[in-house]
Amino acid sequence: MSELDPTIAGRLKRNADGLVAAIAQQRGTGEVLMMAWMDDEALHRTLTTRRGTYFSRSRNAYWVKGETSGHVQHVHEVRLDCDGDTVLLVVDQEGAACHTGDRTCFDADVLL
Repeated sequence: MSELDPTIAGRLKRNADGLVAAIAQQRGTGEVLMMAWMDDEALHRTLTTRRGTYFSRSRNAYWVKGETSGHVQHVHEVRLDCDGDTVLLVVDQEGAACHTGDRTCFDADVLL
């Protein structure tokens, strides 16, 4: 059971799987690094440890960014959007944020 503050939990608008979108943004530059998913427990762990913690839908498990790769996210701020369905993590990213090894997940395909 999550220990997420009930006031925060009450503001979240989760999808059918109980998840909210989480965007990681580089502190200081505003560079958008990645998007992942969080449930209440992942958000609680992130707020408590100040390390980006997410929920993997494919593995049905929690993962801490950098736990295996060493590309750690140090979380400085967490913000909830006006609709309550997305959280923004303002981080200091060590190394690549993307699982492909790129700095950001948004480097490869510029559509416009």
